[in-house]
Amino acid sequence: MKSTIDAKHTAFSEYATFYLKDALCGIALDAIQEINKPSDLTVVPQAPDYVMGIVNLRGRIVTVIDTGKRLGLNPIEAGEKMRTIIVNDGEESVGLMVDRIANVVRIEPDGTESPPANIGKVPGRCFDAVYKTEDRLVGLLSLDSLVRC
Repeated sequence: MKSTIDAKHTAFSEYATFYLKDALCGIALDAIQEINKPSDLTVVPQAPDYVMGIVNLRGRIVTVIDTGKRLGLNPIEAGEKMRTIIVNDGEESVGLMVDRIANVVRIEPDGTESPPANIGKVPGRCFDAVYKTEDRLVGLLSLDSLVRC
């Protein structure tokens, strides 16, 4: 039997948030392996234009994608705050290049809403849900849509 403290502790989900230009997005924290500064990439010939290249991460080959370009936004611009979020996609890891990291948000189960048809210029199908903070709308990205579509 779980105590009420345990039930309250597990009642929320945590998301790491980040910016793609001015768009605030989030990914479930349990899908993230690590967050790194960008490293040297090996270009992959004939890859889609959003694939920036591959990187060897401690013996694992990771495909790094330009998340902005993948979502139909402007490409990520190199900068001091740019980061690569390494996510686990089944048995392989994928790197998501983002403009900058924001923070971690805790979301109650009933704290999200269905995504609208579009969030900015990004189709709603790219999001699992949206979360409203006091002053922002956070698009909670669907890794399946982002990586596979």
